Amino acid sequence: MAESASGNVSKKFIEIDISSDTVCPWCFVGKKNLDKAIDASKDQYNFEIRWHPFFLDASAPKEGVNKNDFYRQKFGSRVEGMFRRMSEIFKGFGLEYDTSGLTGNTLDSHRLIHYTGKQAPDKQHSLVEELCLGYFTQGKYIGDRDFLAETAKKLGIDGAEVFLSDPSNGTAEVKEELEKYSKNITGVPHYTINGKVKLSGAQPLETFQSAFEAASS
Repeated sequence: MAESASGNVSKKFIEIDISSDTVCPWCFVGKKNLDKAIDASKDQYNFEIRWHPFFLDASAPKEGVNKNDFYRQKFGSRVEGMFRRMSEIFKGFGLEYDTSGLTGNTLDSHRLIHYTGKQAPDKQHSLVEELCLGYFTQGKYIGDRDFLAETAKKLGIDGAEVFLSDPSNGTAEVKEELEKYSKNITGVPHYTINGKVKLSGAQPLETFQSAFEAASS
């Protein structure tokens, strides 16, 4: 998401680099809180947001596995409480948390996010929103190239379907971004604001606003 200068020279510039994974619910929660903070601060700052890859499970299967079965195997008896907690948080955003469908490898989604960042950077932030809505609220599989291509088409991101059809497209670039932005972090979401203020986790609106102030001083 890039909001360029709008003729108001008094506005300060905020650049946010976000490392996240598209199957991380806390990354989506953090995005929703960040969006609120941006909306509340838009009279003070111009924002540029760039999304970068992180893999919670780089070995996850490309063909996808049942989401409920996967999380029950991974978290055991804790999973029901986790689902309830996430459902409550999503309701706060007017959304229904959906645990149906498949989960699995997220490389193709990161390839698409990288492609969009190069071809249509002003649509990258919206793309992440739509991908997360599909995965977390509509039972869409994040590794389904048809879903990815349809989402890109919905946003007017030209050439995405052809790009995704070749699995080698963008793979090296995703690995380069992973090395550059996510090598030294252990969890997501992770935010670097103006290259100097770093935040981890799904922070509340007020924390983002304080970070904007600190990063622009």
